[in-house]
Amino acid sequence: MLLVDGDDTSEVSIDEALKRAEEKSLDLVEVSPLSSPPVCKIMDYGTYLYSQKKKDRKQKKASKQTETKTIRLSIRTGMHDLEVKAKKAKKFLEDRNTVKVVVIFKGREMAHGDLAEGKLREFHTLLEDISSIEQEPRRQGYQMTMILNPSK
Repeated sequence: MLLVDGDDTSEVSIDEALKRAEEKSLDLVEVSPLSSPPVCKIMDYGTYLYSQKKKDRKQKKASKQTETKTIRLSIRTGMHDLEVKAKKAKKFLEDRNTVKVVVIFKGREMAHGDLAEGKLREFHTLLEDISSIEQEPRRQGYQMTMILNPSK
């Protein structure tokens, strides 16, 4: 067996490796069992596990999961209000979030699906430089939705 002890690497028997690890009050850890000869290392296994968990937590904290943010519109939403909402959606898209744009129908507006689709297309034209359409405008009951992804 090949024993790694700090900077020292030597080929020893299993009994000798266990004896050296016990003298130092450390653990004998098999690093590469499939190689020929197998490679073992003398280390404090508890400290190693602790540092690995700490690295994993730090890595998980650093990675950000994407969220779906919702922007609500109406058929009667004016151009200025549309620009304000597009500015907010632009911030969401720059943060790598997906944006779900929803047009809510109220009362007799249900008959004007073409106006709602036009409003969604108009909204996308304000953001087409930084977004792409993931889901085309689709009617779902009293609302019409479109999903935008950040492009890049």
